[in-house]
Amino acid sequence: MALTGKRILLIISGGIAAYKSLDLIRRLRERGAAVRPVMTAGAQQFVTPLAVGALAADHVFTDLFSREDEQDVGHIRLARDCDLIVVAPGTADLMAKMANGLADDLASTVLLAAGRPVLIAPAMNPKMWAHPATRRNAETLSRDGVHFVGPNAGEMAEGGEAGLGRMAEALEIVAAMETLLDDGEKPLAGKTAIVTSGPTHEPIDPVRYIANRSSGRQGHAIAAALAALGARVTLVSGPVTIPDPQGVTTIHVERADEMLDAVISRLPADIAVMVAAVADWRVAASSDQKIKKKTGEAPSPLQLAENPDILKTVGHHAKRPKLVIGFAAETQTVEANARTKLQTKGADLIVANDVSPATGIMGGARNRVKIIGPENVEEWPDLSKDEVAGRIATLIAERLLSQG
Repeated sequence: MALTGKRILLIISGGIAAYKSLDLIRRLRERGAAVRPVMTAGAQQFVTPLAVGALAADHVFTDLFSREDEQDVGHIRLARDCDLIVVAPGTADLMAKMANGLADDLASTVLLAAGRPVLIAPAMNPKMWAHPATRRNAETLSRDGVHFVGPNAGEMAEGGEAGLGRMAEALEIVAAMETLLDDGEKPLAGKTAIVTSGPTHEPIDPVRYIANRSSGRQGHAIAAALAALGARVTLVSGPVTIPDPQGVTTIHVERADEMLDAVISRLPADIAVMVAAVADWRVAASSDQKIKKKTGEAPSPLQLAENPDILKTVGHHAKRPKLVIGFAAETQTVEANARTKLQTKGADLIVANDVSPATGIMGGARNRVKIIGPENVEEWPDLSKDEVAGRIATLIAERLLSQG
C-alpha cells in the first residue's frame, strides 16, 4: 500500500473541522503510516493535544518557542523528517499565511521551511472560500506546487448555511495522499495541465439562465487521470453536482467569460484539454430583477450576444500550451464538424462524439469518441468516461514524450 511505512506530518489548524483530524489519524495508522501532529493554538480550542497524541502515538508539537522541541531547531527537522505534509483542516488564515510567506507560529514556520510535498484540505464558511482574497491565495499556493483536496459542498457546522467549504472526508484525504505518494510511473511529472469541464450558465435574470445538459463527468475524469500520471492539474469547472476530483486544483465558475479568465490566468501550461460545453450565446443584457410574466402578452424577445471561444483563444494564444485538445459534441456529421473545428481553433487534436439524445452520452456515464488529428481518425469503442479519460491521459503523455 502507498502509505505503508510513510511518515506523515499532520498540521491541524483552528477550525471546527479539526475534529475530523482524529478520524484521519486513525485511518492513516490503519494503513501503516506514522503520523506526527502539529497543532496551532486555534486547533487546541477544538480538540485536545491529549486526544491527538493518543491516536497518533507520538508527541504533539504545538509551540515554536518550546525549549525542549526547538533545542535542535525542531521546526526545520519537522519540515524535512517526513514524506508528506498534510494540512487538515486548512483555514483561510493559514492559507493566507502560506500564500504570503508568513511564519509567526510553529505551523506556518514549518510550512515555510517545507522540503516535502504539501497537501491541504481547506475548511471554512462558503463566503470565506469564495472571497477574492481566499481565491487568490488558493491560486498562488497551487502555482507554488501545493496540492489540494476539497473543499466539498454541504451543510456548514454553524447551521442554516450550505455551500462549498466543508473539509474533505478522511478517506478522500487518504486517497489524495495515496495518489501523491504512489511510486508508480509518472510520465507527466513536472507538467502542468488546464482542463475545463461542465456547462456554463448564462443568466437571463436572477432565477433563469441559458445552459446545456453537460454533467462534467468526462472533464472531471480527464483532470483526475492527468493528475494520476503526475501532472499538476487545474480544473476550471462550470456548475456541476459531482465532487471535485482528488489531487486537482479546482476553480469554480458559472459564465463563459469567467471560464475564459480562469483559463488564461493559468497560462503558460504544457497541456490544455477543453472539455467544457460552453454556451455559444449569452443574453446581451441580463435583467437584475426577475422578468415577470404578463398574462395575455407575448414574452419579450431575448437579445443574444456571442460568447468568447475559449478553445480558439487558447489555441492561438501567445502562451499557447504545447498540446491543445478540444472536444466536439455533435448531433450530426460528427467527423466533418470536428475536422472543421480542428482547422479553425488551433487545436492539435479534437475528441468528437455524437451526443444525440438517443446515445445517452450527454450527462451519462459512458462515451464513444473519435480522436481527430490533422492526418488521421482513430475511433474508440464504447467505454466508461473514466476509461476514456485514462486513454486520453496516456495519449497526451505519449505525444509529449515524442515531442521531447
